[in-house]
Amino acid sequence: MLRSLAIISLLIMGGVFIYVIEDMPPIGNPENPPHVHVVPRYIEKAEEETGVPNIVTAILANYRGYDTLGETTVIFTAGISVMILFQRWNK
Repeated sequence: MLRSLAIISLLIMGGVFIYVIEDMPPIGNPENPPHVHVVPRYIEKAEEETGVPNIVTAILANYRGYDTLGETTVIFTAGISVMILFQRWNK
């Protein structure tokens, strides 16, 4: 029962992903919104707004700080989960 429910939910999510992917802009297109609106602002105003001379550091630490913190938390949680799983198998 649980396995069939998991398969059904995966199929539904896969269908949603396939349906939504048509609305995404093509990969590598220089006219995509992030390239036209976001990147020029980062290049022009990163040092002025953040006080950090390195653009990459300014983006990761200041502009995308919460996003980077979230990604780090997910990776840390996954690592701890794997360590716990390996501990249980060794006993």
